[in-house]
Amino acid sequence: MANPNRGATLDAKRHFLDLTLAEYQQLLVSFGEPSFRAKQVWDWIYAKRIHTPDLMSNLSQKARQGLADNLHWNLPERVDELRGEDGTTKILFRGERNQLIETVVMRYEGRTTVCVSSQVGCKLACAFCQTGKLGFFRNLGIGEILAQIYVADQILNPEGRRVTNVVFMGMGEPLDNFDNSIAAANRMMDPTAFGLSNRHVTLSTSGIAPRIKQLPDVTKASLALSLHAASDELRTELMPINRKYPLSEVADAIHHFQDTTGKKVTIEYILIRDKNCGLSHAKDLVRFLQGLSAKVNLIPFNAHPGLPYQRPSDEEIRAFQQHLSDRSIPAPVRYSRGLDVSAACGQLAAKNIESLTAVPARNRVIAPIPAPV
Repeated sequence: MANPNRGATLDAKRHFLDLTLAEYQQLLVSFGEPSFRAKQVWDWIYAKRIHTPDLMSNLSQKARQGLADNLHWNLPERVDELRGEDGTTKILFRGERNQLIETVVMRYEGRTTVCVSSQVGCKLACAFCQTGKLGFFRNLGIGEILAQIYVADQILNPEGRRVTNVVFMGMGEPLDNFDNSIAAANRMMDPTAFGLSNRHVTLSTSGIAPRIKQLPDVTKASLALSLHAASDELRTELMPINRKYPLSEVADAIHHFQDTTGKKVTIEYILIRDKNCGLSHAKDLVRFLQGLSAKVNLIPFNAHPGLPYQRPSDEEIRAFQQHLSDRSIPAPVRYSRGLDVSAACGQLAAKNIESLTAVPARNRVIAPIPAPV
């Protein structure tokens, strides 16, 4: 297996969130500490949310110094934080190599969902996605993915909230960064770490069929498929990856995942005017879903500057939804959140700091992130 953290940092040091508990044991033993110290470090990081070795008061000075010398303990720099009127917060981080990473926090009644990025940019170049227009820069390391949750919890803590759900629907294709995305998702579900339910951690893919088939062997996370068209010709137009993994292969992989795990699959379907939201498209989708236990999230397209697509009318949306509902396919309409801060989950646009100055001042938050308590 390739080094899952390759490209995550500029030197040989690893990020403190990269390591597993077993790796902390190995590290501490390597500079003469008993292995049980690793559990103490783990508790400081995850239970107490302390990420400064000097504050880990039950460790020896030697252990604290060794941890400080051998690992990176920084969290990514928060360049900007934009708060929408609907309880959505978009966070722009500066990661390694001065590259920008987006994370979105969505507050709902009874839950808080974080949309994380897994790459800087994306290789897949979906026609409706601004992130894809940037091209691909690099994979995020395990620690860089998990740091998005870590910082989100710091922001939410003073509100009496915490992260309850995570979706890998930000920048990048998580199954193209397979090892790191799986390791991060599994850490999120680890009861000794972030402790999220496997029903509440969702890997979203554009359809990398061989990787979908691998998922049941390596993780208990849930699965969402970004489909957006259920005929090969149209899907290839919207999502070039369909040339490599056509719908027949994707369907086979999704059926394998469901047959192996018993989990219901979520289908993400962006509705685009005059493109994929007619009755014939709804019929194609019903045929694709035959034999699957699935929910379809219908997402009216959120218009982006520079893209030639528009949102369908309410009548078109209702007709499409009704065709699915009449065939007992759950199809809620998921209206994009955070429109006033350009934070629609699943269509995150990588923007530089200058472009964010157009956001109304009332939405901008420049106060520092609260320290953990």
